[in-house]
Amino acid sequence: MIEAMHRALFGVVALIGSAACGASSDDSGAGGAGAGAAAGGGGGAGTSGSGEGGGTVPGGPVVTREFSDSGEELLNPERGFYDGVALVGGGSFDHVRAAGRTLAYSGVHLDAYRDAPLDAAFLDELGAGFAKARQAGIKIVLRFVYNDGPYPVSDPDAPLARVLEHLQQLAPVLAANEDVIAVMQAGLIGAWGEWHSSTNGLDSPANKETILDALLDALPVSRMTQVRTPNAKSDIFGPALTAAQAFDGSKQARTGHHNDCFLASASDFGTYPSPIETWKQYVADDGRFTPIGGETCALNAPRTDCPEATQEMELLHWSFLNALYNQGVLDGWQAQGCLPEVKRRLGYRFALGSASYSQRVRPGGVLALDVSVTNTGYASPFNARPVFVVLDDGSTRHAARLASPDPRRWAAGASVTFSSRLRVPASLAEGTYTLGLWLPDDAASLQARADSAVRFANAGVWSDGVNVMADDLAIDAGAPGDADPGATEFVELP
Repeated sequence: MIEAMHRALFGVVALIGSAACGASSDDSGAGGAGAGAAAGGGGGAGTSGSGEGGGTVPGGPVVTREFSDSGEELLNPERGFYDGVALVGGGSFDHVRAAGRTLAYSGVHLDAYRDAPLDAAFLDELGAGFAKARQAGIKIVLRFVYNDGPYPVSDPDAPLARVLEHLQQLAPVLAANEDVIAVMQAGLIGAWGEWHSSTNGLDSPANKETILDALLDALPVSRMTQVRTPNAKSDIFGPALTAAQAFDGSKQARTGHHNDCFLASASDFGTYPSPIETWKQYVADDGRFTPIGGETCALNAPRTDCPEATQEMELLHWSFLNALYNQGVLDGWQAQGCLPEVKRRLGYRFALGSASYSQRVRPGGVLALDVSVTNTGYASPFNARPVFVVLDDGSTRHAARLASPDPRRWAAGASVTFSSRLRVPASLAEGTYTLGLWLPDDAASLQARADSAVRFANAGVWSDGVNVMADDLAIDAGAPGDADPGATEFVELP
């Protein structure tokens, strides 16, 4: 019954031909031929599939399955609308996932420490807040601030030496909780921590660079920051990121953008200097590889209306947006009908296009796999995330990490294909297995949690954190192909 249901959902196409699945991988973000094509047929990459494919490989017959996008809204990590929580002095964070969100913004106030080092009680309470986020299954968009405005007359921030001291004190807490930090906004300087109106001269070019440098030293190298305006990053690092520079661990590659007055005026209330379109393109180029997010702050039709709003989120690669502000803008999207699209497309949205695989494999034999995935979201993931192939017989799960695919480079609006050959253990019991893709969190503390893994936008594939591509893979001693009787692990072959 279960097998029949899966076959109905997946739409099985099984053809036998005479081609082989290669071991190379292409995860550059460029569109490519579908898995069926690589296996010897004409299946096109994409969410609906456009042809049939099949073939044989050294291990035996290949089956190709094609998939379509379900159109449903998905609860996926590190993307979408965000809620708000108080890391220090707050209650439970369970309301965030209950509202269908995986992110929460927390502006942590350092007002009481403008003239003093952070004390142990504060640091302990901050750590306890991160623990509550971990328990609730969410991640934090983090910002440290010394005041909440108002602009242009602001309460004080802190002297430069104090800011640098606080960052050194925060570094151990940030390192201990990097798993639940989605991104840390630069903050600290001026009104709302938005890098203007400093009462201590922190918004000078030299002090901005000094603070950003110290912040990135304090923040684990696995995590990125966001600055409030694109020229603030350009003044320090120069031109926008290239694909070759992306994710190289440099401070430039770890700096993205937040916009807290998205669509509010032609310049987004000063977010973009003149020429505006040049600076938007800077953010669009950076947004291919860094986090872009923030909030709306004022109605400004037609710019805040659906057509321009969705076009700009797509152009700039928005990953997350405040669900609580500005309510007038969000209500307008609801009334005009684009809010469901925004909910679906903020950040990444991965869907299987097709999967070709060896239907029968000997114990110790080789499983050939060729997969196409389409990203119809506005952006790509901005934090590292591994890709595993999973075999499961209902009682035991075997996972093999793939070396080449990097979901951060599965570009918005593009399809990618990747191929692999995997050795199965010689001790693997004969029987029928499911074959899936597992994209868990990169942190060991979260990897076992299904709610931290990425769910693909295909109906009927999600099962306990794994996206099941097939339910009929047979481990069969009578299957064709050679085998390694000494193989002890499920691993990708070089």
